[in-house]
Amino acid sequence: MKCQHCEKPATFHITELTEPDGPKVLHLCEEHARQVLTSEGASPVSALTSVLSKQLQIEKAAEELAASDKKTCPVCGITFAEFRKGGRLGCAYDYVAFEEDLEPLLVNIHGALGHAGKTPKNLKGSPERQRQLAQLREEMKVAIKKEEYEKASLLRDEIAAIELGKIVEEPDDHPPIESDDDFQAEPPPEA
Repeated sequence: MKCQHCEKPATFHITELTEPDGPKVLHLCEEHARQVLTSEGASPVSALTSVLSKQLQIEKAAEELAASDKKTCPVCGITFAEFRKGGRLGCAYDYVAFEEDLEPLLVNIHGALGHAGKTPKNLKGSPERQRQLAQLREEMKVAIKKEEYEKASLLRDEIAAIELGKIVEEPDDHPPIESDDDFQAEPPPEA
């Protein structure tokens, strides 16, 4: 190639990406390259250093992306390249398999790694309260199956109190009955 300003051999090939109609390629000899780089307000060394550092950053990012694209999910077999192309993961385990690559992406898109979701408008109380009520109802069913009716009635009362917004504390003098073996009836008083 020859210099675009003179007929000397071009030793600098500069691609400018600042043009609105596409990249502009300059083929320049050393003398004209120095003039072009200094006319843009920067010293030739700093301009060249800047261009080279940007090129190295691009190459490093390309290498990292190529390494990420080769990762494969052991469960469904999707590669990270397939995810990038299609935009969909193959299974729930992909979040673990591609964790390093997905975290920055999720933070960039959603602003956080966790998803809180929406709470239904007709939900009474907090999700923790709903879980507590579900657990108490399950314990009550188990108590009824084991014919531990006293324990079931205590659980029923506790559920009702929670639903009404009252705080219920376990009485210390009456521990819950675990099984029939723990229950010992007192003999009736003699007359």
